[in-house]
Amino acid sequence: MIEIKNVTKCYSKNVKVIENLDLKINDGEIFGFIGANGAGKTTTIKMITGILNITNGDIYIDGKSISKEPIEAKEKLGLVPDDPNIFLQLKGIEYLNFVADIYNVSTEKRNKDIEELAKRFEIYDSLNERLETYSHGMRQKIMIISTLIHSPQNWILDEPLTGLDPKASYELKKIMKEYSQNNKCVFFSTHILDVAEKICDRIGIIDKGKLLFVGKFDELKKELKENKSLEELFMEITKEKK
Repeated sequence: MIEIKNVTKCYSKNVKVIENLDLKINDGEIFGFIGANGAGKTTTIKMITGILNITNGDIYIDGKSISKEPIEAKEKLGLVPDDPNIFLQLKGIEYLNFVADIYNVSTEKRNKDIEELAKRFEIYDSLNERLETYSHGMRQKIMIISTLIHSPQNWILDEPLTGLDPKASYELKKIMKEYSQNNKCVFFSTHILDVAEKICDRIGIIDKGKLLFVGKFDELKKELKENKSLEELFMEITKEKK
């Protein structure tokens, strides 16, 4: 479970990128965090994962404060970032073992999971090649696999479908559903609204650092009194609040 309590992020005294954000993402659900580019999605994720400091408020990962207990909190999460271009000099298998070492994953478990997931994403035969030779989509697959090796209770994905081929996108969405069905928390940031509409149990709409709506898709339709797609309702609510 992820709890964001009255969180504000300022890059300067007069510029609030995130303002008084209160949000709870439960175990056993896929939560879609949606907004336009620059709305505050990635900034929020960077605070959840401890990459950015919080100006005010706090964030708890299964009860552990990311500010006061960063190691304990980070042990409980896995992050698929929006940019997979890291450690490009390593081979795919070297990077996966590096992450497994960080989380003290046993040799037996890591070998089993790496083989299963790499074959599932059709990248097993490329594991001994350097990441710098991979396409963007292949690097994205490695990042996804690396976050699953230690089976985190809280799985955070920032625009994870970018660059993935149709089969890999299908597998990722399937794994997200499997994950939530195992009573784990999936926090899914995206601007692909038709995907969010189909797979998310609840959604949060953020615009200019402020949360405009949190709830189920059906609740959004009732609030706006419109039987439209999420994409159409998103355009209405963000326009309405400006």
